[in-house]
This record gives sequence, structure tokens and C-alpha cells, in this order.
Amino acid sequence: MSERVTPGRTDGLITLGSADALWVEVTAGSAVPTASGAFTRAPAHAPAGYVLLGGRVLATVRGNGGQRSVVEGEVRRAAAELNAVGMDRQDLVRIGPFRAAQRQESSNEETRLRWRRRITRELHELGGPERAARREVGQPRHLAGIDWQQILVEQTRDGTHRTWWLPRAVVRLLDAAEHTETQWVLAARTGPASTAVTEPSSRSRRAPVTDGRRTGPEGSTAALRPYNKELEGQLYSVLSKKPGTSRQVAGWACAVCRTAPAAVLDHCHEHGYVRAPVCQSCNTQERPDHLYSNDIRVAGRYTRLFHTDAEDWLRHWHRCPGCRARTTLPLPHLAAWTAHIACRRLRPTHPAPRGRKPCGTLRVSWTGSQNAPRSCLFTVVVDFCPSGEHRVLAQVPYREAAERFRTWLAETAPAVAAAAGPDSLDGLPDRPRPVIADTGGEGLALF
Repeated sequence: MSERVTPGRTDGLITLGSADALWVEVTAGSAVPTASGAFTRAPAHAPAGYVLLGGRVLATVRGNGGQRSVVEGEVRRAAAELNAVGMDRQDLVRIGPFRAAQRQESSNEETRLRWRRRITRELHELGGPERAARREVGQPRHLAGIDWQQILVEQTRDGTHRTWWLPRAVVRLLDAAEHTETQWVLAARTGPASTAVTEPSSRSRRAPVTDGRRTGPEGSTAALRPYNKELEGQLYSVLSKKPGTSRQVAGWACAVCRTAPAAVLDHCHEHGYVRAPVCQSCNTQERPDHLYSNDIRVAGRYTRLFHTDAEDWLRHWHRCPGCRARTTLPLPHLAAWTAHIACRRLRPTHPAPRGRKPCGTLRVSWTGSQNAPRSCLFTVVVDFCPSGEHRVLAQVPYREAAERFRTWLAETAPAVAAAAGPDSLDGLPDRPRPVIADTGGEGLALF
């Protein structure tokens, strides 16, 4: 029989059944939906000695009769951290499906979260989000205590190509949980078992890191190194083939947000150079939306990339020697900047309950190539106009867009502008790679 949870008494042990009920109760008002069975339903791994809740690992203790328990206070602290997370349901990150085949998981991997693979597998088994939403009552599927099915978004292109998306805040939480779990398991293998709890930083809700350090069982620590240009000037095509590169990347903190553990090497597809190791969330945020052969949609998140966090992102893009020498951005980014910044005053508005609202959705396409700038032309249009119009806002030659960007860069990020140029091709690859269309989305390190 489960013991009763006592308000005000949080230092005692409670059974997993009681912890399930407590988790649902104390997260009832959270922006991120949670699920029952966080401690007792897969992929919870209480028998393995721990349970994931949000970005935190809670150790389980074997009591009398072999029954597992957890510390009530740790459940409440994990709930408080989750309740503090804000979630924008419009800020989405694509999580699949991708054309690349999923690797077969080994028995070792079954004890890991591997949340992207789990979601892909479960959606295939259930026949897609529609059937997943009609799952049997009492059989909730969760990841780290989060009810991901409530917030999963399916988008369809051309009526056939389906993609799945989750809010960025949830992707960050699940990435943090996966990383923290990996560190916990690694520390548990190299040291004696402990009832200590591994938890992410409270300094930042963006990643499980505190001042570049992460914690493991018994308070052990492993440093996340800040990135200090160790890979500057190296070609991605060469570096990505070197043995041990993935392990090296995992040891760095993300070079953009500087708090989350790095997961991939971001690189410039136009010049082929590595920019820096970044986390999955920053990598997907940096990537242009809906990229086709010569067309992108300019989403609302560009407000952050070119406004509030502009200096960080501009510095990151200019880690490519080619972009820095030419004082410009890769073609898709320059196109997005042209539509979002240079043509902002041209965008029509419509009456709205609170003032006026910008018309439709911006889209920019181009003809020609950045390798032939005289013939390259950006065309900025408005799609999905409420009044049924589809208006061409401007046509901007590539060279004019590049000059406008140089002027804006000097005003917005003087330090980045000062480090750029002069326009020189010395040391750059003889044949810069053209931008390659990616409609499948499996290349998460694009641009």
C-alpha cells in the first residue's frame, strides 16, 4: 500500500506509485504538459536506479521487500523546475521523419532515453499522430515525465510529405534529459552506486550546465569546455571523417548559447568550413525554414536571430573564413535577412484587434547563384495574405543586398564588422560549394 504524501515533509522516501500521483499534482499548472506513470511506465528506468523528470535525473532507492522509492523533495524540485519553463507553441523544431534510416538499437541502448528514435518508432507503430492521440485510456506515453503527444504538431507539404514538430522548449528539455542521463550512467559505471541526484543547472533553463560544469552521481563533475576557436579554418569534409570527432564535439559547450552541451558541428555549405560545435536546439534555430532549391520561408524566429540575439548569431556565422572575408552571409541567410530587415518597411499591414498586423507570411526566392553575384536576384513576396493578395514586395540584386548587409552589420555588431574583410579569397577553397537543396531535413548541420 502506498504511503500518503505529507505536505511540508519532503525529506522522506515515497513509493513510485505515490511519486506518479505527486508529479501529476504539482505540475498541473505547467505550460509543458506532463503524464502520469512517469515513474512506473516505460521509458522510466526505476529498476536501473534512476528516473528522468524534465531535464533532471532522480535516483531510486531499493527499500524493504525490494520496492523502489524516491525522495519526495526531489520530485517537488523537479516539478518546480518544469513549472518555471515557458513554452511558445509556435516556436517549433522539426523532429522527423527523416529519410535517413533509423539505426537498430542495441540492448544497451534500451536503457537510454533516445527520445527522437522513440517518438519516430512509436508514431510508426501507432500509425501517426492521429491514432496516437486516440491511445487507450490509462496508457499514456511519456518522455521524462512529459506528455509529448499533447503538443506534437504534424505539418503536411504538397498533401503528401508529413513532418513532425515539437515546441523548442520541450526539445531543449528532452535534449537536456538525454545528456544528463548519459552522464549519470557513465558516472555510475565508473564509481559506486549512490542515492545522490543528478540535476541540471538552475542558472539557465536552456541547458543542464552550471558555469561550464555538469554534475553526476555523488557530486562528481565533468567539465564542458568553452569553445575557443580550436577548429577554426578546418574543412568539415575532412574533420567529419576523423575518428573520435563526435566524442570531441560532445566535450564542448555550445558555441552559441554557451550553456548546453554541443551535439553537432555546424558548418558553412558555401565555403565548406567548420563554424563551431553547437547544441541541437541552436542548430535547428540557425537553419533556414522550408529550404527548397531556391526558396525559403521567413519565420518569426528570425526576429531573434536578427534582433535580440543578433550579435551572437552574426559572430557565429562569421566563424566561417569565407563569409568573414566577404563580409556577408551564406545565400539562404542573406536572403532571409533581406526579406526580414531590408524590406521590412515594404511589408503591408492589415487592421487587427490591437492596431495593425503584418500581412501574411514572408517568403524569399532567388535566381542565379552567389558564385555569380551579377546574375543573382532576390525576390521577396507575401504569401497567405488575408485579403487573398500575393504581393511581390521587392526584387533586390545580390550585390545590393550584400552592401546593405555590410552597412547594417557595422551599425548592429561593430565588433563583428571590424573583424570582417577585407574582401579576399586568399586561403579559401578554390571552388566554393554551391548551396545544396535539402528537402528531406536529415542534414541537421546545414548552413
